[in-house]
Amino acid sequence: MAAKQQTLKAPITFSGKGLHTGVEVTMTVNPAPAGTGIVFRRIDLEGAPEIPALCDYVVDTSRGTTIEKDGARVATIEHILSALWTLGADNALIDINAGETPIMDGSAREYAGRIVETGLEEQEAERSYYQVTEKMVYTIPEKGVAIILYPDDEFSVSLHVDYNSKVIGNQYATFNPEDDYAANIAPCRTFVFLHELEPLMKMNLIKGGDLDNAIVVVEGSVADDQLAHLKQIFNKQDIRITGGYLNNLELRFNNELARHKLLDLLGDFALLGRRIKGRVWATRPGHFANTEFMKQVKKTIRREGEKPRFQYDCRKPPVYDINDIRGMLPHRPPFLLVDRIFHIDETTVAGIKNVTMNEPFFVGHFPKEPVMPGVLIVEAMAQCCGMLVLRGIPDPENYSTYFMKIDGVKFKRKVVPGDTLHFELQLLEPIRRGVAIVEGKAFVGDTLACEATMMAQIAKNK
Repeated sequence: MAAKQQTLKAPITFSGKGLHTGVEVTMTVNPAPAGTGIVFRRIDLEGAPEIPALCDYVVDTSRGTTIEKDGARVATIEHILSALWTLGADNALIDINAGETPIMDGSAREYAGRIVETGLEEQEAERSYYQVTEKMVYTIPEKGVAIILYPDDEFSVSLHVDYNSKVIGNQYATFNPEDDYAANIAPCRTFVFLHELEPLMKMNLIKGGDLDNAIVVVEGSVADDQLAHLKQIFNKQDIRITGGYLNNLELRFNNELARHKLLDLLGDFALLGRRIKGRVWATRPGHFANTEFMKQVKKTIRREGEKPRFQYDCRKPPVYDINDIRGMLPHRPPFLLVDRIFHIDETTVAGIKNVTMNEPFFVGHFPKEPVMPGVLIVEAMAQCCGMLVLRGIPDPENYSTYFMKIDGVKFKRKVVPGDTLHFELQLLEPIRRGVAIVEGKAFVGDTLACEATMMAQIAKNK
């Protein structure tokens, strides 16, 4: 059984300061329909513009992950994304009244706790996964950054950080499918080195940062005048340094900093927009590397999406031959444009058409340059769709499917006599009230010739 998408059972509201802006923020995470993904909505701006939480919209990763679309942006999104996505929420509409999420205590603990308390509900649509088929690598050699993604049946992460710090040392963290994210990863707080504080403040950042929402790592001794300056910055008189951290901080885990980097990585990987089946090894990851790697993976998915998923073997008997197709579809020559169905299941179908010079449309399209009309390629895909949606009806010969809408049609290659068209169609969501929405692709060999998204109505013949 394929896993189903999930969303929250009820809205959850969070309030607090933005880490870098210092602005008081109210953010409500709402349930959303299947297929929505995670979307932020800036309710403080005119028209309440929406920004999908996808790597395509990442515009800044300097001290957190920021997304922007059409001039509307939201910053420091990684913690709420990490909690939602890792705990299983596929769809959420997040209303926010400022340009940055609340930092809370610097971790995702409250986010995760409230999500677990509220619970998730299963939706009808199936989850979309990216199955890693070959090793993928992203590196920044001069910074010692490396992220490697290996094929695997489940998603897991092994992470290592080493900042040449005597205080932090070498730290490792892991995430496996059975791990308790809410208990073991979500509570881990963001951190900063003491020597980074002044530059960040000069860049007008961390206005909402304090010793209650960040771990401050101190390397070496601190002069009295610098300690006095820190007291002024944080408006605290009891600042002290113990064990390499400000204010005798008690770590929640001995590898809390590595676990926080893992928390961030899980949030940034959610920006792919689909779940990964693969094993991750990461060394010194950060928001820039995480999001750039997701952009790289997305490009790979797009390239792989332009190749057939199912292989046609003419030596094997088809699922439906031309006589079976004639028994289910009302179409007849010269408008029956599918010769065989060689794969079919609950949500996908694949078929072929052998394109010969005997096709009647080549008489006029075009006499000296025979090319199959694009509208007929789309029609052929729709006929495959008809086979998919009518197979579950007891008397399919008494029904027909009719176009309601066609979107995103693209033609990538001419189809000419001698070509074998290979069609693949997938239901994008369950059929409701006789309406099917499908994504269709037509290939010649391994080359994508045409793609489109189609909506069809199943209706009984009069």
